[in-house]
Amino acid sequence: KIKALSRSTAEYTRETKSDIQKLPRNIDPELHPLERAREYKRALNAAKLERMFAKPFLASLSGHIDGVYAMAKNPWDLDSVVTGSGDGELRMWSLSSQETVWRAPEAHRGIVKGVCNIPGGETDRFLSVGTDKLVKVWSRSESAVASDGITPETVATYTGKHAFSGIDHHRNRPLFATSSSLIEIWDVDRSEPITNLTWGADTINTVKMNQTEVNVLATCGTDRSIILYDLRTNSPLAKLVMTLSTNAISWNPMEAFMFATANEDHNVYTFDMRKMDHAVNVLRDHVSAVMDVDYSPTGQELVSGSYDRSVRLWDVNKGHSRDIYHAKRMQRVFCVKYTLDNNYVLSGSDDSNLRLWRARASQRMGAKSNRERSAIEYADKLKDRFAYVPEVRKVLQHRNVPKGIKKASRTKQDMLQSRKRKEENVRKHDKSGKDRVPERKKAILGVTSK
Repeated sequence: KIKALSRSTAEYTRETKSDIQKLPRNIDPELHPLERAREYKRALNAAKLERMFAKPFLASLSGHIDGVYAMAKNPWDLDSVVTGSGDGELRMWSLSSQETVWRAPEAHRGIVKGVCNIPGGETDRFLSVGTDKLVKVWSRSESAVASDGITPETVATYTGKHAFSGIDHHRNRPLFATSSSLIEIWDVDRSEPITNLTWGADTINTVKMNQTEVNVLATCGTDRSIILYDLRTNSPLAKLVMTLSTNAISWNPMEAFMFATANEDHNVYTFDMRKMDHAVNVLRDHVSAVMDVDYSPTGQELVSGSYDRSVRLWDVNKGHSRDIYHAKRMQRVFCVKYTLDNNYVLSGSDDSNLRLWRARASQRMGAKSNRERSAIEYADKLKDRFAYVPEVRKVLQHRNVPKGIKKASRTKQDMLQSRKRKEENVRKHDKSGKDRVPERKKAILGVTSK
């Protein structure tokens, strides 16, 4: 038998004339005794370059004359986003051209409390609610224009009995839910709600329908409760009471039973609806009330906007934010969204601007060659491998934050340490021998199931 030596031409042939020559390399570790030191230096340089090129802010979309308090993204059109402001105006934006493509100047009398798109992709209709007790259906293509030549007319209007605070549409049925002093389920073909749902809340802050388990919806109220309802039985499933009220809810698009809540106690909590006696994770870095939260399309990351004028990005499995975004002119953030290509983040604040950010601060868009892509992947692997080294960790974790947030963070840290020390002293001198209360259970006062 004869064994012939063979090698592929791809191993030594250049892709282009300007490419560097490919050289054979023996990867035996004994021939490279300084490999670990060399890789550490490369990891440190990669970390420094990442922070050097971290420029997350892309654009500020101006046009509203009041704060942006409601926002909706369209799963069937990645380029468009709808916003509602405090003066009752609705705008549809094109993210690629960064300009307004449709507007309704006086869509509502008073603040716009919620907007949502009608799913399916067959129509460009979307819904809006306000404190004027009206639900309005709009369409960029179907809405006629009023006599002034500017204001579009509604496709349909539904009249409620209470000032609305939120709205969401069913995934595949012609139903939508509104929140006010109770939850109302509407059929698009009827002028009155077909079902009313309530379980003790004075005013309900928001309502969110699960897009995977499509018959489940979640609400949060001013009585500090989070309530889950089932549309098949028109009855509540479970009620969770927390120490402070919840401002927003977001369902995980990849894990049907998981949802995140934005709380007044400066924290974001993730829950499993099957076992709600404790939080799955507590994300704690904000220094003021968290006003909105949204999952990324992968379900592995979260974005939150807070009253402390900052936007934070989180890994759902970690307790602290991986990045913080802020701007000198940005005021309190009331709504945030992840774009559905997982590359950008949108934030709306009460300074009347809609801001567009990169989801990864140092990432650059556009086509990349194979060499560039492999170099980026190699640098990322090195940063992960040496992330525990103090010099690399210090570079990767350093962020310049506003003076107010930094000072409030230090004060909050002292308060939490003092509270922890007091609880530990009480536990030590308590004869009943109480166990320590886990952090994931501290904010939960009780859970009731039906």
